[in-house]
Amino acid sequence: MNRLGSVIGVGVGPGDPELLTIKAYRALKEADVIAYPKKRQGAKSYAHQIVEPFLPEETRKLGLVFPMTKDQSILEREWKKITDTIYSEVEAGHKVAFVTEGDPMLYSTFIHLLNTMRAEYPQVTITSIPGISSIHAMASQVMVPLADGDEWTAVIPANDNREKMKEALRKHDGMVFIKVAKVLPMMIEILEEMNLIDQAFVATKVTSSEEYIWKDIRELRTAELEYLTLMMVRKEKVVAG
Repeated sequence: MNRLGSVIGVGVGPGDPELLTIKAYRALKEADVIAYPKKRQGAKSYAHQIVEPFLPEETRKLGLVFPMTKDQSILEREWKKITDTIYSEVEAGHKVAFVTEGDPMLYSTFIHLLNTMRAEYPQVTITSIPGISSIHAMASQVMVPLADGDEWTAVIPANDNREKMKEALRKHDGMVFIKVAKVLPMMIEILEEMNLIDQAFVATKVTSSEEYIWKDIRELRTAELEYLTLMMVRKEKVVAG
């Protein structure tokens, strides 16, 4: 009877392959299976794209479809199916590295796997290697600190609740709004109302070869940006590098 394998969540950073940590690199080299999330069958995986230069050819790759839906019944069914698939590898004694962009413990698909695996297969050893998040990467790219001294900084999933977004801006000195693309016109309006428009930056696929950063976000009023877009706001007047 095979000894159980294990699962390790590997944070692969925001986009630049050189931002992979040494520990993450070693985990990829030692894994029997590299598992990665994707939106649908046949789709490319951003996380897989980041680590592809480092993956041994002989290591098996396992693409797993994480559905983009808010229907909880569908989500639970699909997460269970994904967890069962990974458990079959663990049961065979394999070490599975599940790669995810950014950090595994910050708004990551790995969190869904972690919770379901703990519920369904508590005997499985599951660990995590932290990665550089797009939040930290953006601050370095625009050379504006996320926080300093006693300042309050928040990471906020952007949504269409105007009052909640304004409240977040009122309460904090610095903010990063993730998933901002779908409400960008509203966020620009709010920033103008609060006289914060010149203290905001927007970035997409930060640090990757497809990165784009806007330091004057007024030009984005009618733009349709992709999912991996975030907005950074810093109340203190800081000139971006």
